[in-house]
Amino acid sequence: MEPIIHIENVSFSYKINEQTSVPVLKDLSFSIFPGEYVAIIGHNGSGKSTLSKHFNGLLKPNSGDVWVHGLNTKDESKKREIRKAVGIVFQHPDNQIVATIVEEDVAFGLENIGIPRDEMKKRIDEALNVVKMSEFRKRPPHHLSGGQKQRVAIAGVLAMHPDCIVFDEATSMLDSFGRKEVLQVMKKMNDMGMTIVTVTHRMSEAAEADRIIVIEGGQVVMDGSPREIFRHKQKLTALQLEVPSVSQMAEIIHNRFSDFSKDMIQEDELISEVARLRGSRGYLS
Repeated sequence: MEPIIHIENVSFSYKINEQTSVPVLKDLSFSIFPGEYVAIIGHNGSGKSTLSKHFNGLLKPNSGDVWVHGLNTKDESKKREIRKAVGIVFQHPDNQIVATIVEEDVAFGLENIGIPRDEMKKRIDEALNVVKMSEFRKRPPHHLSGGQKQRVAIAGVLAMHPDCIVFDEATSMLDSFGRKEVLQVMKKMNDMGMTIVTVTHRMSEAAEADRIIVIEGGQVVMDGSPREIFRHKQKLTALQLEVPSVSQMAEIIHNRFSDFSKDMIQEDELISEVARLRGSRGYLS
C-alpha cells in the first residue's frame, strides 16, 4: 500500500536571525497510510506541531523531503493538489472561521477552488451532517460554543474532500464536552475511511488512535499501537508524558490482584475487567 504522507530524512530549523537558527526536527522518517488513525504525541517543545505543518507544505524542510501521494511539498506547482489531499484543523477555532454564517464559512474553500454551485451545496450538506451541525447552518458562528465552532472548522475542511485531515491540538482550547464532540467527529470520519492524524498532549485522546508516534527532540523515539506504547510507562515518564488514567488505575488494581489485567487503555475494558474479577473471584465486593 502506498502511503498518503511519506516523511523522508526531514530536518527543520526556525531562523532567528542571519546568524542563529533553532533546530526543531532532526532527520525524521516515517509514513502515514490510507485509513490510519494516528496520534502524534510529545511534550511541549518536542516538535510535534512543527511537524504537523509539514504534512501539507505549510512549512517545508531545510533538508529531506515530504511526499503527499508522491508529490513533493517543495514543488510549488503542486501546492493546490497537496493541500486538497491533506487538510489541517488548528488549535483556535476562531482563527479559522472567516464568514458570518455557518454554511457560508463551510462554502469558503469550495468557492476559492471554483466548485460548481450544485456540487457545493451537496458538499456543504454532507459535511454539516457528518459533524452534526446541520441545524446550525444559518447561525452566526460567534453564537456557537467552542466545540461547535471547531466542528464548523472541521466541516469546512471536510467539504474539500481531502484524503487526510490533520488535527493540530484541535481540542486543547475546548472544555471536556467540546473535546468529546470533536473526538466523536474524528472517530466517525475515520470509520468512514478517512485518514486522521491528531497532534495532541492528551494521552486519553491518543489512546483512541490505532497508532501512536512519540516525538522527542524533533525525532521519532517510539512508534506503535496505543497498547504497545502505554506498556512503557517508565520510558514515557522519562519523556515527560503520562499514561492514560485508565492504564494507571488498571496497574494499581493489578498490584493488589495479580490476575487483574494491567494492559488496558479504554474505560470499557477496565469496567469489564472489574466485573469479571468480581464475578469470578468475589473481589471488590
